[in-house]
Amino acid sequence: MKKVAFYTLGCKLNFSETSTIGRLFTDAGYAVVDFTDGADVYVINTCSVTEHADKKCRKVVKEALKYSPNAYVTIVGCYAQLKPVEIAEIEGVDMVLGAAEKFRIVEYISDLTKQPKAVIHQQNIEKVNHNFIAAYSIGDRTRTFLKVQDGCDYPCTYCTIPLARGGSRSDTIENVINRAKQIAESGVKEIVLTGVNLGDFGIRNGEREDKFFDLVKALDEVEGIERIRISSIEPNLLSNEIIEFVSGSKRFVPHFHIPLQSGSNKILGLMRRRYQRELYTERVATIKALIPNCCIGVDVIVGFPGETHEDFLDTYQFLNELDVSYLHVFTYSEREQTPAAEMQGRVAGSTRADRSKMLHILSDKKRRAFYESQIGSVGEVLFEDDQKNGYMHGFTKNYVKVKAKYDPVMVNEIKTVKLTAITADGEVEVTETEEVLAH
Repeated sequence: MKKVAFYTLGCKLNFSETSTIGRLFTDAGYAVVDFTDGADVYVINTCSVTEHADKKCRKVVKEALKYSPNAYVTIVGCYAQLKPVEIAEIEGVDMVLGAAEKFRIVEYISDLTKQPKAVIHQQNIEKVNHNFIAAYSIGDRTRTFLKVQDGCDYPCTYCTIPLARGGSRSDTIENVINRAKQIAESGVKEIVLTGVNLGDFGIRNGEREDKFFDLVKALDEVEGIERIRISSIEPNLLSNEIIEFVSGSKRFVPHFHIPLQSGSNKILGLMRRRYQRELYTERVATIKALIPNCCIGVDVIVGFPGETHEDFLDTYQFLNELDVSYLHVFTYSEREQTPAAEMQGRVAGSTRADRSKMLHILSDKKRRAFYESQIGSVGEVLFEDDQKNGYMHGFTKNYVKVKAKYDPVMVNEIKTVKLTAITADGEVEVTETEEVLAH
């Protein structure tokens, strides 16, 4: 039996697609193995959002060939769609597949003979704009990432995703519900909804047929799934009706991840974001009024062209005063084919690094303050299949990371626990474990 191994760079959407590609190989008679097990085929799913995509890709290829020198190496994902020729020149790469081709990977690599030159199968992204391909991860994590939407129609000046994934398109509500039921039957307790622009769900063949809120209401009725988490949603698409529904939902958990990108309206304008900071303030206020214990995560970019010291301080102060729980901090990096790469006012690399460090420290403070606000409360924790130094981890509905003494019986189980103390590593400890977990 031939063996295949995977490596995924980037977002939850990529993880869902890697898992789906893995099932294609299994159906074709391959054994899916760990990266270090010397596979016959390596599939590397790439990302173009973060800097050094090229460097990361080269490193993973090199590592793969260290474990299996004659392996057939295929590169897929956003970077593969954007820079296929560049990737094809990486030593050891045998095939590059674009966005439309990656789900036909088994057909393309039926012959594992290594050729002198890498083969490229990639077409213009416009040709995949209306073609939605479903994906979900299963078997490799306690939670399942379920892809319901792909592509994006928002022309943010720093972003290559529309070039790599095409326009916004979605699955049907009926298909999503059927997949959620299949996932429930497999024993998974939590679904994380994923997409490039999740709140834009509902576009098929270039026409809007549903809204994300319609999907949310339908999913809330699916029996067997204990929790549904919204991975990330734009502030202008997170409507009050969605927030109100989640506040009284049976399955949607009190956790929103809402990209901000900048706390300066000037920079938001340069980024071509579809809101100003005042809207973001309103959204956070509405969430906290209706769901006081809700966890709110924020994406923010530092060092965007034209961001002065005053603009950055605007962002810092804005975030400092917001009642949010943690930050995902991205350092701006120039991407080819984007308007931002041509903008004036380039910020020095050292300045970008300093600003990133300041916001990472602020994020740590925010997370600790949020965790401290939960100490003494009782919550339900879904425990993960991990073990480190005799402890296992899990998350409450509102995304507090909890640690407890390892017990294999608790893996993929939801247990009622009391949150009692924050550990030195910033996680929340559960004391009275036996008494509370037996509850």
